[in-house]
Amino acid sequence: MRVANAKRVAMARLLLSAMVAMPCALQGAPAAAQDQPIGIQRPRASDAPRKSSPRVQPDDFGDSSPASDIPPVTPSDDPSVTAADPDDNDPARAAAGQRVVRQDGDMSDPEPPQLRDGIIDTGEPDGVRDGVDPSLVDTRPRDEAALFETPASTVDELLFQVEDLDPILDRRPQRLFRFEPYDPVGIRAGSFVIFPEAEISGHAFSNVFRAPAKRSDGSFDVRPSIRIVSNWRRHAVEFRGNGLATFYGEYPTENDKAYTLEARGRLDITKRTNLQSAVSHDVSQESRSAPDGRGVGTRADVTTDKVALALSHTFNRLTVQLRGAVTEQAFGDSTTAGVTSSNRSRDFTTYDEAVRASWAFKPTLAAFTEVALNQRDYALADGNGIDRSSTGERTRVGLSFGNTGTFLRGEAAVGYGVQRPSNSSLPDVSGVIRDANVTWRPTELTSVAFNARSDVAETTSVGVGGVRVQSVGLEARHAFTRTFIATGGLTYTTSDYIGSPLVEDEWLATLGAEYFLNRETVLFGRYAHTNFMSNAANASYDTDELRLGVRIRR
Repeated sequence: MRVANAKRVAMARLLLSAMVAMPCALQGAPAAAQDQPIGIQRPRASDAPRKSSPRVQPDDFGDSSPASDIPPVTPSDDPSVTAADPDDNDPARAAAGQRVVRQDGDMSDPEPPQLRDGIIDTGEPDGVRDGVDPSLVDTRPRDEAALFETPASTVDELLFQVEDLDPILDRRPQRLFRFEPYDPVGIRAGSFVIFPEAEISGHAFSNVFRAPAKRSDGSFDVRPSIRIVSNWRRHAVEFRGNGLATFYGEYPTENDKAYTLEARGRLDITKRTNLQSAVSHDVSQESRSAPDGRGVGTRADVTTDKVALALSHTFNRLTVQLRGAVTEQAFGDSTTAGVTSSNRSRDFTTYDEAVRASWAFKPTLAAFTEVALNQRDYALADGNGIDRSSTGERTRVGLSFGNTGTFLRGEAAVGYGVQRPSNSSLPDVSGVIRDANVTWRPTELTSVAFNARSDVAETTSVGVGGVRVQSVGLEARHAFTRTFIATGGLTYTTSDYIGSPLVEDEWLATLGAEYFLNRETVLFGRYAHTNFMSNAANASYDTDELRLGVRIRR
């Protein structure tokens, strides 16, 4: 009997000990990290809670850290550990929930402690503690500060996924450059996202014809556009359409009626191999600044149809890409003083082929070399009976900074190119190539874009084999407040008519501003001054343009 009673007492004591220890064990257990959702997520400011935590990247979850807010265990005798400075002036000793101001190169973003039961969040940031330098503490609400965070390297809110068809025209560096307080969220339709947009503006010109004798005019502009992009785990497609309609007050010959239709696709054959393609149809009016578009009559319609393919495969650090494209360009008739002239002799078809090899040192730095060929075929001879068909080669070497970095994106290259006319009476066009499409984001409020382009333009000028065109430009963008962003840029372009002494230089200076009323509405303005200089008599001019309008998007 005594043994049975002793067993019962021991069992009761054990059960009581377990009940007391269980709450303590549950309270001290670390929270397990949740799996990250697969697919691209688009955070919305309106959906964020009042007290939000910084966005956690998938790379933040490692084997040594069970949760994003729990640091790995460090032995107490670790010699690398530095004792905390008890000085209250240490910015790290700011009040709970405050963040130290970001310094260049500092990628840390400590998460504030979670509120406990019984503590009321007033929504107002705490003041800076006495003795702490106010410039070292970021007292902005986290939701507001997040608007100026650099884009996450693993997230592209606008889903630019088919970009390797022509790397120098990649839209992702420009995406980093044009940071905004509000990203378009689009309209979800199944596994697609639709981004509609429309611009309505007024335009004033001091020299509408871009001629030595200035004639001013104004126009009313409408620019609708739409992008439909997929949000799939594998593969990608994109459909794009945009239009332009301008209505001039005094000179209707300058009216624009242009549009573009485009479809892109990416087929992920394996994790290391993909095939990208694009088909586009574009109709526009020839610019008055084009080599053969400076007449006094109506401007010719220019129709451009293009099909492009790009096959890429990665061998560990080595990536090889094969590209090809076919482009047809047709020019409509033009009318001068009631006389209609045909421009069919200017129609031509271009065939492009390229091979590119790049070696990745790391995801944000790679060296590459590229060799490209082209053939330009004219169906008809020009007005002087000369066939202007030609063949060309381009060789480039350069550096690529990737397309997902938060501070630097794009690529820059130098090389040599030549275009050889089939008719021996026309000289070859050759020279150094400089191509660049780079964006640098030095701070969360400032970005700088550097662009350069070299090409050979076609012309029907007598004795000219082609026009070697080289352009280089620099543009800066800065946020003065959360909703007011200004831009400024300077571009220099030189055109050398090979086979003729004619040389033309152009300086373009721009200033712009955007004011974001809300996520869907943006007020904008842009001023541009062009100074065109030519060694031909009575050909130089300058012009000023002012554009004011509103952009509505979703």
